[in-house]
Amino acid sequence: MSGGARILVDADACPVKDEIYTVAWRHSVPVTVVSNAFLRVPAHPLIERVTVSDGFDAADDWIAERTDDRSVVITADILLADRCLKAGGMVLSPTGKPFTTSSIGGAIATRAIMADLRAGGAQLGGPAPFSKADRSRFLQALDTALVRLARMPAKG
Repeated sequence: MSGGARILVDADACPVKDEIYTVAWRHSVPVTVVSNAFLRVPAHPLIERVTVSDGFDAADDWIAERTDDRSVVITADILLADRCLKAGGMVLSPTGKPFTTSSIGGAIATRAIMADLRAGGAQLGGPAPFSKADRSRFLQALDTALVRLARMPAKG
């Protein structure tokens, strides 16, 4: 059913790996789990683990170089999301929020502002704790993305 679709996971800090596997198995879509350190993944023919060097952005580079219009990328990294969108991929955050070509510019600008504030000594809180609602929203968003990809004609 996948039609060449695949899921690429920026896995080092990803809180929804188990949910990704569940949805991928239901849709028979392969998953590549990319990390800087060894991570346990289920022994399953649809799951591949790739451990890259611990070099700066090594996992991001690996994912971005392999993203295409049949990829769903799971990441919270805004700059990686931008690279993957430019490569034609669909990108979801672990909370289920899609990154789109129309929203990524604002997200990058917000990220830069927050970095400037932190550099100036501002005490900012981190992201909200990951919730059951985030997990549920993610499951729905990933399912929807895979259904959409399955309906798209494969380019050849």
